Amino acid sequence: MRSSRIALGFLLVASVSMFFTEVGDTSSRPSSIAYHGVEPVAAPPGTERGIKEDVPAKYHERYQAWKAEFLATESGREQWDQFAKNPNFTLTISVSRENAEGATTGGYRWNDQGTLVAATIILGVRLDEGYPNPIYFPVMNSLVPTESSGRIDGNTLAATKLAHEFGHVKRTSQVDSNVYQLQAQLIPQYNKIFLSNGRDAKDPRLLEIAGKIGGTPVQIWEDREYWGETNAMVFLRDRFTDERMRCPLFSKIRHSVDLYAKNYEPRFLEVVRATPDRKICGWP
Repeated sequence: MRSSRIALGFLLVASVSMFFTEVGDTSSRPSSIAYHGVEPVAAPPGTERGIKEDVPAKYHERYQAWKAEFLATESGREQWDQFAKNPNFTLTISVSRENAEGATTGGYRWNDQGTLVAATIILGVRLDEGYPNPIYFPVMNSLVPTESSGRIDGNTLAATKLAHEFGHVKRTSQVDSNVYQLQAQLIPQYNKIFLSNGRDAKDPRLLEIAGKIGGTPVQIWEDREYWGETNAMVFLRDRFTDERMRCPLFSKIRHSVDLYAKNYEPRFLEVVRATPDRKICGWP
């Protein structure tokens, strides 16, 4: 199974420059890239603050159902209020036919002091369908129905994806804006060299770039995804208070983390250990 992760990693290196730009065709990308689709372009500064819900009328009912499910949890309400009540931040949420079963977060803007002041989340019109792969999305994938667990409501799936995207915004607001923007600048250069040098990751030019941006493009990308997934796990922890529902999900998450994301286990384990009833469902 680890070989699958390595193989996908090579595909990601070939594709990840598209993820850090604002245009591109997602049709040939691996599912981990295609889930997020094309990153939205940063919107010009506006006067609105808080959360701006830019949802076409024909998608309004389904969006409200997803939102209500997200806000049914304490963590969802806290995160929503964090942005809705921030007078210095604008979070735009929209629904689009593009990337129908996925979601995308981007359009980040920082002020002159390096503080994040705007972001955009775009939700697919069928957000309540489709399960990303377990390699980079162990939490969302845990909702895949099985003979023993049955099917979880589509609104819960959509709200879990929304929580993942909120995780991206939260994490980006905490990182150094100069580093983030340098990554966006140098990752396409890294990928161009990597694809032209026989895919030699030991190329001194690549090592120099990786040193400047804090890792290879794949390492940076997966670090961001696993932060999104830990936030999705917080949502599921709060959504399912009955351990008969929570434990099977946590066990599936642990299985995927053990296989594909062992280096990132501490951040998932922190969520597990914060369960109110201290039931850790087989985690160490």
